[in-house]
Amino acid sequence: MTTTTDLTPLLAGLRQIVGDANVLTEGDLTGYEQDWRKRARGHALAVVRPATTPEVSAVVKACAAAGVSLVPQGGNTGLVSGSTPDESGRQVVLSLARMAAIREIDPDNLTVTVEAGCVLQNLQQAMEKEGFLFPLSLAAEGSCMIGGNLATNAGGTQVLRYGNARELCLGLEVVNAQGEVWNGLTGLRKDNTGYDLRNLFVGSEGTLGVITAATMKLFPLPAATLTAWAAVPSMQSAVALLGLAQKHLGANLTGFEAMGQFALSLVGKHMPQLRVPFLGDESAPYCVLLENSDSESEEHARAQFERLLETAFDQGVVSDAVVAENIGQANVLWHIRESIPMAQSEEGLNVKHDISVPVSKIAEFVEVTDAILREAIPGVRLVNFGHLGDGNLHYNVQAPENGDPKAFLRDEEERINDLVYRSVASFDGSFSAEHGVGGMKVDKLEEYEAPAALAMMRAIKHALDPQNTMNPGRMLAA
Repeated sequence: MTTTTDLTPLLAGLRQIVGDANVLTEGDLTGYEQDWRKRARGHALAVVRPATTPEVSAVVKACAAAGVSLVPQGGNTGLVSGSTPDESGRQVVLSLARMAAIREIDPDNLTVTVEAGCVLQNLQQAMEKEGFLFPLSLAAEGSCMIGGNLATNAGGTQVLRYGNARELCLGLEVVNAQGEVWNGLTGLRKDNTGYDLRNLFVGSEGTLGVITAATMKLFPLPAATLTAWAAVPSMQSAVALLGLAQKHLGANLTGFEAMGQFALSLVGKHMPQLRVPFLGDESAPYCVLLENSDSESEEHARAQFERLLETAFDQGVVSDAVVAENIGQANVLWHIRESIPMAQSEEGLNVKHDISVPVSKIAEFVEVTDAILREAIPGVRLVNFGHLGDGNLHYNVQAPENGDPKAFLRDEEERINDLVYRSVASFDGSFSAEHGVGGMKVDKLEEYEAPAALAMMRAIKHALDPQNTMNPGRMLAA
């Protein structure tokens, strides 16, 4: 076994590759060593910040030769402890933050080639200036990076129309566990030459290689985007409204978010400057945020919304609704939705779940699981919100009012997870919809994934990373 003192030559070699200033071993490294939820904190041998793909290749080769494992890291905004080092002091955090360039825009092919360290919001804004839409959108977009989005197959609010990060990606550039560079930056939409390596690395959470760049799909900017906020009498009504919206709006339906009244009440409590529509309306236990992106005109989009809401009112699916009059009002409505996680954090530590269930079963799942939890833990508060349009709920559990959040998390998290995930499985769902497995849910993958699937995953991991250099201990158990 190599000792820590034997790693001095490795650190010297890494400094030669990326420069002294980009091998961090001292000072406050909290931003690299602690996860966003502050649930995991490790200690890195070093944080290495390459600026080019050849530098990434050289770093990987050097670490592999020294028997040192790597933890690829983008914006470190993940929610399952998938990009922070362990406590051994022997792992290198490979930060892609300096690799932020937009390499090429191909307007005729509707693609952009971008490096892994490009912040998602920067890419969105740059493409909008060029007259294009890059539709991947999530709450952390001001900090998260494209490489991390792809490594975790990020979802967000536009999946209903445009799909997850996987569906937006046409090609990748990857440095494998041996330090070799695979240039698969194709902009082709049809390419059946062998196994689909791109989709192997997308969603692999840094366990198979390091994504350094990607070719992503672009779309024309919509002529108009309108947002509505509707109060609904039940989760089943929210599902019915989704069906009506799909019928009336078709592909123009680009967002459909459901939010429980308690989740919204936390926004009202901790962010009183935000005026939450229909807050406290006992006849509306849920609210829905809808987005209609129209290729024709604002008038056409508004007429579509009016017909949809008129039908929804007639059928008793909606009890009240407002349509944003301008982009400013629309942004406020989206800001309310995106503020729920922060408001929940302000309320105290909680048990988070990122689950997916077939849309047809969501209402029953919520009714059954709510009852299970309330019987098991009297007074428990349920923070239910998420991307109803694609069946993804953030079904979170808050301590009873006036309870001790830290004690609640310590004493109840394991039991709550077991109750929720068993219910999810009984409804043919998934315990990880868009956040990934990371280090927090490795045991759940072992419990709920089929043995044949686990065997294939391990075979892939061993074939591509036989030394277990890439992000060990994440996704798959040893």
